[in-house]
Order: sequence, then C-alpha cells, then structure tokens
Amino acid sequence: MNARTETAVIQTALQHASDHHLSNAHLDALEEETIFVLREVAAAFERPALLFSGGKDSLVMLRCAEKAFGVGRIPYPLLMIDTGHNFTEVTDFRDLRAKELGAELIVRNVEDSMARGTVRLAHPGESRNVHQSVTLLEAIEEFRFDALIGGARRDEEKARAKERIFSHRDSFGQWQPKAQRPELWTLFNTRLQPGEHFRVFPISNWTELDVWQYIARENIALPSIYYTHKREVVDRRGLLMPVTELTPPRDGETVQVRDVRFRTVGDITCTAPVESLAASADDIVIETLAAEVSERGATRMDDKTSDASMEKRKKDGYF
Repeated sequence: MNARTETAVIQTALQHASDHHLSNAHLDALEEETIFVLREVAAAFERPALLFSGGKDSLVMLRCAEKAFGVGRIPYPLLMIDTGHNFTEVTDFRDLRAKELGAELIVRNVEDSMARGTVRLAHPGESRNVHQSVTLLEAIEEFRFDALIGGARRDEEKARAKERIFSHRDSFGQWQPKAQRPELWTLFNTRLQPGEHFRVFPISNWTELDVWQYIARENIALPSIYYTHKREVVDRRGLLMPVTELTPPRDGETVQVRDVRFRTVGDITCTAPVESLAASADDIVIETLAAEVSERGATRMDDKTSDASMEKRKKDGYF
C-alpha cells in the first residue's frame, strides 16, 4: 500500500468512525437481537451454560447478559475449557470478572483429559487447542448441559459462516451441516433427542468492527493484551509469534521487540499478536476499518494448517 492510498484509507476510517459514533442504531439492533437469544436460551433449555474465555467476544456477551437479566442475575454458569497454555492476563481477568458478576465459573482442563488418557498428544510440543473438543464433550456429559452459548461470529472464518444461531449437535456432540434447522422470522426449533444439545451463538451477526464499537460505547474492560504493549516476537510463516517458554525461538529466527496487541486470544502455542500502537477501543475501531484480513486469518496459526481445519474440528465437537 503506497502512502497516498494509506492516507486515503485512514481518512475514510476516521470518517466512518465518526459516523458510527454519532449513530448507534446498528449497535442497538445487534444488542437487542443478542439479548433476545440469551433470553430464549434461558426459557428453552434446562441446563445451559455460557462459554467464557475472558476474551472480548465473551465479555460482550456478558454485558448483553447483564442487560438481559440484571447485574448478578445471569441464570446460567460460565464454562471455560482451559488448555493450560492460556495467557495469564486472560485467565486472571476471567476469574476477576466472574467474581465481580457473582457468577458460577466452571473450569475444565485439557490436562485432566490427558491424565485420563482421553487426550493424547502426538508430541509434547503439540498445540492443545484442537484437543479442547474432547474436554468440552466430557464437560457436557458431566453436567448434562443441553445448550452451550458461544461467542463465534460468522465473519471470523468461512466454516463459521455456515452456522445457525441455534446450532444443533448430535448425540456424539458433532456438527452436521445438512442436519441444521431453518431459522425464519427468529423462530427457533429447540427440540432435542436424548444426548443431543445445541451450541448457541448470540453474536453471530456481529462483525469484529461491531464488537469493538460496542466495547468502546459500553466502556467494557478487557485483558490488557488486547491493547498495545511491547513484546518479544519472531516472524514465523508470516505471523508474529510471541516468545515464551512454550514458544521459544527456532534456529535461524531473530527475536525482536515490537509494539503489538492481540486481536483474538487463545492457546499461546497458536495465537499471534499484530503490530499495533492502538491503546484504546476507539483506536482499534480505526485499525479494524482498515484491516484486510479477518482476526483469525491474521493471528491464528492453527487456522493456517488447512483450509478445512475449522470445519473438521467443528464436526468433531469443537466450539
């Protein structure tokens, strides 16, 4: 991108940001839809839970849940599947936010599945991210959850664009694209056979830009790593991978200190930051307007392994 084009993009972004700041009608409509879905889950299911990672999307859902039911009155527990390789800034924030809400927080660990032998790594350095589906299905069986509320959005990745808001899962916890039910006029078929459950995605129709505009409008607190900070990174396959004990530099890689932020958070072994000086949600709104790649495409190493990787993982019971 040359200097003239970059300047034009920035000017357009600033104008769009100004326009959106003046009118919140689109955010009000998205919020209203999300609140409707959250209330529908509470009414239609006996044992729902809200998947809560401490990330920005689940924090947006929590804000909508507070508006739907009242502060301290969210009618379902929060569930976190922890790989054991999460950023401490995120897990600490998760615990703090759950305590502030007075919500029940259930954490189930991939490491416990490894101890039971239900998860086996191909090698010690393998990412545990893909194995979360096993631990999740074990948690569903343990608590007999009949609906799990997740923060996936259709703009994130092409397999997720196929999702219904109420995504039916069979008795094996698997997603079958051809077995999904029509959703017309906000009418949802929530009937279940024994052993089946639903994954529900209240912010399906939001975009990354919508999320950041809502965070700015509602002044939602986030883990610090979502904003600019200095971090040691290496350039690996076009991504800036953080240098940690779990992800040390490889032979031939040069460690650099860059100003970065995370667009999405997940397992340390497959989540990369992007170069950024954005120190506030408003700054990130402007950056997002100029972005040409989705957050997962730009920052998730595991999504780059195969074009069909996300769809396969969803069919295996992933979020």
